[in-house]
Amino acid sequence: MTTRLDPRYAGYRYPAEIIATAVWLYVRFPLSLRMVEDLLAARGNTVSDDSVRQWARKFGPEIATRLRRRAPRRGDKWHLDEVVLTIGGRKHHLWRVVDLDGFVLDVLVQSRRDTKAAKRLLRKLLKQQGQAPQVLITDTLKSYAAAKQAIMPGVEHRQHEGLNNRVENSHQPTRRRERQRKRFKDPGQVQRVHSIHDPIANLFHLRRDHRTAADYRHARTQAFQVWAAVADAPMAA
Repeated sequence: MTTRLDPRYAGYRYPAEIIATAVWLYVRFPLSLRMVEDLLAARGNTVSDDSVRQWARKFGPEIATRLRRRAPRRGDKWHLDEVVLTIGGRKHHLWRVVDLDGFVLDVLVQSRRDTKAAKRLLRKLLKQQGQAPQVLITDTLKSYAAAKQAIMPGVEHRQHEGLNNRVENSHQPTRRRERQRKRFKDPGQVQRVHSIHDPIANLFHLRRDHRTAADYRHARTQAFQVWAAVADAPMAA
């Protein structure tokens, strides 16, 4: 196995390929740290679960930032929804926005579920995306309508429970991670996990149902090539 001479990995005992693969496994799938440790051990790499945790915290945010910069412009139809999470014994709301193809645009953890919280989400989205959508789709929560009217009054707004399945399905990985990790410990952890997870999930959101098997494998190969470029290391063999 060849270690890449990248300064980000300088001083580490393990090759860059192993570190990048450990981060990918932990962030890409709803796995525990010990599960990642076992998967690496099956490949002949003896790594502790604490090393995986430290690598994910150090390298995950930078990889996610690089992926965001490389991401193409997303669709102009936005689906907004929020899901309740119990964090430290208190209820919080994870607000999520996806485009018409199911790519996650942003997530935001907030303790409130009101107009002020919805406005904060929309302002953050506009700053990140650089322009407003043509259509905004939400459920019937009144806070969405009030926030939309204040932040982006010219945007078409459709409110209907049955129109938002796309973003509701996008919450499923969060629920799996919540169960796997036996609930999240604090709001900062949830925000950090999803700010890293979603750009990587977008990279591998290949929509298998819209492709032939050959097209899907080609798209997956391209996704791995992008991953190797942003992580400065290929997947460990």
